[in-house]
Amino acid sequence: MATARKHPDGAASAGATIYSVAERAGVSIATVSRVLQGAGTVSSTTAQKVLDAVDQLNYVPLGAARSLAVRHHEAHGLVLPELTGPYYSELLMGFESRAAELGQSVTLMLTDGKADLARAVRQLATRVDAIAVLGSAAMPPAVARALHGQKPVVIIAGTPQEGIESVRAENAHSAEQLTEHVLAHGRTRLVFVGDPEGAPDIAERHAGFVAAHRARGLEPAAPVRVPFREGEGEAVAERILAGEIEADALVCANDELALAIMSHLQDAGRDVPGEIAVVGWDDVMTSRYVRPGLTTVRQPVHELGVIAAERLHQRVSGALPRLEPQILRTEVVIRGSCGCPTR
Repeated sequence: MATARKHPDGAASAGATIYSVAERAGVSIATVSRVLQGAGTVSSTTAQKVLDAVDQLNYVPLGAARSLAVRHHEAHGLVLPELTGPYYSELLMGFESRAAELGQSVTLMLTDGKADLARAVRQLATRVDAIAVLGSAAMPPAVARALHGQKPVVIIAGTPQEGIESVRAENAHSAEQLTEHVLAHGRTRLVFVGDPEGAPDIAERHAGFVAAHRARGLEPAAPVRVPFREGEGEAVAERILAGEIEADALVCANDELALAIMSHLQDAGRDVPGEIAVVGWDDVMTSRYVRPGLTTVRQPVHELGVIAAERLHQRVSGALPRLEPQILRTEVVIRGSCGCPTR
């Protein structure tokens, strides 16, 4: 059941209750409970009335309040798009390892395939004391308003929102450095591979790519907009081999794309970096062992997870939210795929 909670400045706020939601929707409290728990026994029309009332009243059930009252271990939610690829597993390991050290349990929610993210996050909020969300898609403004002041939230690598903590890695400056390094090799037809609209951090990397070109008085090519998965990298390589994409260097949004493209081009007999340079982002372990080694940007993915878990614990324990985003340093790592001598 919801209770009045205190804002960080100490002022009490009158929280909506399950009773007020039921009254607004014109249903019983049992129906409200079934809808919020995702039970399939409620008609879609009735469920929508309940969810509309929840939105209008900014109601967030404090399902974990009992654990706080009896000083039981904390339960924290972590919302990720999926678990494929090294980035998500590294972030999860960082979050889970720090949570375990602090005596927290972790409830993982994957957003891929969920039609109503706001509802899914709201349901998760009934089962945990605090939530960390990767990116911004699972934390739309309506959900952010509902959670604000009632459940601690940390956004990882997403667009900061008023009143919600965020932690992310620096992107634009390192992307500009990386692109400038490739341009300094004499490459003239660089292409950015990845969709800047897919995530805020990718948009910042593309912005750095653009800035490096304009600093030299050059107009950057349009990006090749693809999701950030290994299979998409192979498809891009096929387009290069077919002559659909003309480039002498590829600046990829992550290492998965870069490694897949490089491997596929090499299998087809193309010289990397002789004919085409390929650089990435993340510095996953494989980047060090391929030949040539992948020039990339190292970002502290594991540390992002650690900090998110730590901040949730501190907030649940009474700490005030940080007003400014926490931005972690990234570093360009030079190997051989850009055209530098192999180190």
